[in-house]
Amino acid sequence: MKTINIDGVDYVKKSDVESFVLPEGDKSNPFMVVGKDYFIRTVTHYFTGRLVWVGDKEIAIEFAAWIADTGRFSEFVAGETGNEVEPFPPGVVIVGRGAIVDMSERVGGLLRTVK
Repeated sequence: MKTINIDGVDYVKKSDVESFVLPEGDKSNPFMVVGKDYFIRTVTHYFTGRLVWVGDKEIAIEFAAWIADTGRFSEFVAGETGNEVEPFPPGVVIVGRGAIVDMSERVGGLLRTVK
């Protein structure tokens, strides 16, 4: 990739940079993709679940579980099971977006058994 330096700043031609393609999902936040499995950290709890809806103030997940203890965090986010897992009954769980600290795609599948 060819660069040009102007006043100490390197620039590249726009055509040399790959364009960013937004994933499918809710138009208000294209990074929350409906149908994907997520690990969600809120200010008080951790959850796993499949995102089914994104609203202005809430999200809805199914196949949800409360993760009381992840164990080694790096192992958990790499797909291992947690030390304490409490699945919700079948149905939809609503989580307030204002309480969400971060979300990441869940590697290793959703956790559906008590541990």
